[in-house]
Amino acid sequence: MALRCLLQSSTTSSYFCSFATFSSAFATSKIWGIRMHGTKAAASVVEEHVPGVEREDEEYADVDWDNLGFSLVRTDYMFATRSCIDGNFEQGCLSRYGSIELNPAAGILNYGQGLIEGMKAYRGEDGRVLLFRPELNAMRMKQGAERMCMHSPSVQQFMKGVKQTVLANRRWVPPPGKGSLYLRPLLFGSGASLGVAAAPEYTFLVFGSPVQNYFKEGTAALNLYVEEVIPRAYIGGTGGVKAISNYGPVLEVMKRAKTRGFSDVLYLDAETGKNIEEVSASNIFLVKGNTIVTPATNGTILGGITRKSVIEIALDLGYKVEERRVPVEELKEAREVFCTGTAIGIASVGSITFQNTRTEYKVGDGLVTQQLRSILVGIQTGSIQDTKDWTLQIA
Repeated sequence: MALRCLLQSSTTSSYFCSFATFSSAFATSKIWGIRMHGTKAAASVVEEHVPGVEREDEEYADVDWDNLGFSLVRTDYMFATRSCIDGNFEQGCLSRYGSIELNPAAGILNYGQGLIEGMKAYRGEDGRVLLFRPELNAMRMKQGAERMCMHSPSVQQFMKGVKQTVLANRRWVPPPGKGSLYLRPLLFGSGASLGVAAAPEYTFLVFGSPVQNYFKEGTAALNLYVEEVIPRAYIGGTGGVKAISNYGPVLEVMKRAKTRGFSDVLYLDAETGKNIEEVSASNIFLVKGNTIVTPATNGTILGGITRKSVIEIALDLGYKVEERRVPVEELKEAREVFCTGTAIGIASVGSITFQNTRTEYKVGDGLVTQQLRSILVGIQTGSIQDTKDWTLQIA
C-alpha cells in the first residue's frame, strides 16, 4: 500500500490521502483515495497504470494562473515505485489520476516510517523547465532513510522519478513569474508490521501541484511567536530527517498560533530551551550589520537546501555567516530577520513575540533580505546566470 497525504486547507484539519497498490511487474496500478475529517473518511480515486504520456500536451493547463493560490490542484500524473523484499526498488511507472468515487474500505499503513521532500519546478522566460538542486533532495532522502533504517531509492532512481513526473505534468508548470510546480517526493514503509519493527517493503511516490509565488507584491512580512513548551527531538533523535511523524505536534502548535493572529511559530531547542531552533519547517537567519547568523544544523535542525544555497550566496556577496547556537535574547540585536524554505524561498520577518514582548525588524527594498531573495529567485528561474550549476534543465 502507498500513501499520499496533503494538507487540504491552512485553516482546517483536512487532509487528502491516497493509497496505491501495485503489481510486481507494474503492469497495472490503482490509486485509492480517502478524505479524512477527524475520524471520518470517504471518497476514493481509481485509475489504471499509464505507461507514458500518449497525447500532445497543450502548452499550459486551463488554469487561472494569476489566482492560483496554494490549494491542492490535481495534475495529470504521479510516479510510483516499490522496493522488493531485498530492498531494491522496481522499475517505476507513471499513473494517471482518475475519477472520484466512494469507497467504504480503509487501508492499513505503517505510519511510523515515512520521509517527505519538497522541491519545485520553474519555467524560465524562454520556456525552459528547470529544477533547483534536485540532487540534494535525493541525497537527503537517502541519508534520512539510512538513519531510520529504511530502504530507499538510489539518487538516480529519485532523479528519474522527479524528472518523469515533471515532464508528464509539464503543462502544469506555471508561466514565468506566476509560480511553480511544487513537488512532493515521498518514501514510506508499506506492508504489515508490528510496533516499531521495520516494514517489509517501501514505496516511493512523486506527485506535484502548481502553486503561486509564496509572496506576491505587497504581502505582509511574517509575524512569529516563540513557542516554549512543544516537545522536540533531542540530539540523537531524528534530527536532520524530514519525517512524516514529526509534523503532528508542529501542526498543532501552528494552529494555536494562527488563532492568536500569528503567521508562524519559532521554536526553541528542546535540550536547553534557551536557543532558537527553526520556524516550523523553515530555517531562520538574523542580520546584524555585515554578519548573518543562523542556528547550526547539529542535532534536531534540518539542513534545508534553500538554507544552504542562501549561505553560499551570502558568502559570495562578502557577508560573514555564522552557524552557531543563537540565544533567544539575540533576537533583540538583529536589524533584519528572514526565513528560508522550499515553499517560501526567502521570507521577511516583520516581528517576533517572545514572552509577551514584541520585537520589530526592518522590511522592504534595499535590505539584505531582498538582495538575497532577488539572486536566489533569479538563479531558480534562469533570469540570472547560474555559475554554480545549481539548476537542472529538463525540458
